[in-house]
Amino acid sequence: MIPANTLNRTHPFFRFALVGAINTIAGLFIMLMLLNAVGFSYWLSTFIGNAVGAAISYFLNRAFTFKSKVRFSKGVPRFLVVILCCYFLSYWLSARIVEFGLGTILPKEWTDEAAVLLGGLFYTISNYIGQKKFVFREIK
Repeated sequence: MIPANTLNRTHPFFRFALVGAINTIAGLFIMLMLLNAVGFSYWLSTFIGNAVGAAISYFLNRAFTFKSKVRFSKGVPRFLVVILCCYFLSYWLSARIVEFGLGTILPKEWTDEAAVLLGGLFYTISNYIGQKKFVFREIK
């Protein structure tokens, strides 16, 4: 177990990566379970999985990663704008890349899973930038 004070001294990027790992694992697990075990559609599975991951992300990033004092009334709407933009752009783009590129070399039954994983990568990168630069940025 890593002592909490050690993690608090690390760079925000590494704390974001740790929080990101936690919410990404939770979100991907939910997405893939809903997609494969429950039979939900690609869009519903990715939306629900990302919603759960986003809730985890907001609270951990606000308190732990960025140590932000941004009020909830200001932070939550910004957070929702960022995650929704990141979600739709990332998963739309990944679905197009798989459909028109990777889909030609992957077995058809793997295309949704490939799009989920690629979308997760795009989402993580764009979300970090949005959280750092827009949601939890405090004007000095």
